Amino acid sequence: MATETSITRQAPYIEALGEQYGKDLTALTAKAMPTATYAPTVAGQDPAQQAAYQMATTQGQGIGAYQPYITQAAAYTGPTGYQPFMSPYQQDVIDKTLQQYDIQSQKGLAGIGLQAAKSGNLGGGREGVMRSEYQTQSDLNRAMLNAQMLQQGFGQAQQAAQTAYGNQMQMAGIVPGLIGQDISRLGSAGAIQQAQTQATLDAQREANRMAAYDPYERLGYMGAGLGNILGGMGGQYQTTIRPDPTPLQSALGILSTGIGVYDKFR
Repeated sequence: MATETSITRQAPYIEALGEQYGKDLTALTAKAMPTATYAPTVAGQDPAQQAAYQMATTQGQGIGAYQPYITQAAAYTGPTGYQPFMSPYQQDVIDKTLQQYDIQSQKGLAGIGLQAAKSGNLGGGREGVMRSEYQTQSDLNRAMLNAQMLQQGFGQAQQAAQTAYGNQMQMAGIVPGLIGQDISRLGSAGAIQQAQTQATLDAQREANRMAAYDPYERLGYMGAGLGNILGGMGGQYQTTIRPDPTPLQSALGILSTGIGVYDKFR
C-alpha cells in the first residue's frame, strides 16, 4: 500500500536565511562573552589628590601645623620669657649713664668745699656733715637711677615678649588655614582630573561593551526580521512524496490481484 507525505516548505531563500541564522546563533553563543573588557573601572587618585592627602596627613604640615608656633609662644611666657628681648647694650647704657652721674656728683662735692671755704668752715664738722648728707643722697639717687634703667629695660622686654607671644598665636591660627587652602585647592584640582579620567574610562568601557554586544544585536535584528517574514508568509510550495512499494507490498499486491482473478474465474 503506497503512502503519501505532504511537506509544506518556505521559499528557498527563506530557508537559507533560517539555516544561516541557526549556524550563526550556535557559533556565537558557543563563545564566552569578553566581560573583562567592559567591567567597571574606578579611576585612581590624581597626583594632586595624592599631594593633598600627603599634606593633610603629614605631622607638622596638615596635622599639627600650629604646634611649632604654640611651642614658640610658650617660650615667651613665664618668669624668663622676657630675657630674649633684653637689649644687649643695656648694661653699656647703664654704665655710661652712671659714669656721667658720678662725674656730676663729684662736681657737687666740690661745690660743698667751696661753700665751706667761703663760710670759714673748710675742714670743719659742718662741712663733713654736708658732705656725708650729699653723698648719701647721691648714692640713693644713683641707685634709683640704676633701678629705673633696669626697670625700663625689663618693661620693654616684657612688652616685646607679649607682642611676640601674640604674633606666634596669630600665626598658629593663620598657617593651618593657609595650608588647608592649599590642600583644598589641590584636592579640587585633582578631583577635576580624576573625574575626567573616570569619564574616559567609562566611555572606553561603553565602547568595549558595544563592541562585545554588536554581534548579538546584529543577530537579534536578523532573527527579528526573519520572524516577521515567517509570520507574514504561509507555505510557498508543497511537495508530495509517494514512495515506491517495497517487495513485500508488491508481492501482496500481486497475490491480491491473483485471488481476485481466481474468484472471478470460479
